[in-house]
Amino acid sequence: MGTVDSGFCGNKCGERCKKAGVVDRCLKYCGICCEECKCVPSGTYGNKHECPCYRDKLNSKGKPKCP
Repeated sequence: MGTVDSGFCGNKCGERCKKAGVVDRCLKYCGICCEECKCVPSGTYGNKHECPCYRDKLNSKGKPKCP
């Protein structure tokens, strides 16, 4: 059980992004981060200390990549 299936990421990101302004974009980036980090912080915002990999990913502009 080393890898996380897409159901895990889909469920976690669905929860994470349900209040996002642009839900499809949130789901896209959350999905990328979840696949790489095998972790999504709880709740719809914040709590990134739960997932240092997810928290520390940056986009090409140096901004947080993961919602």
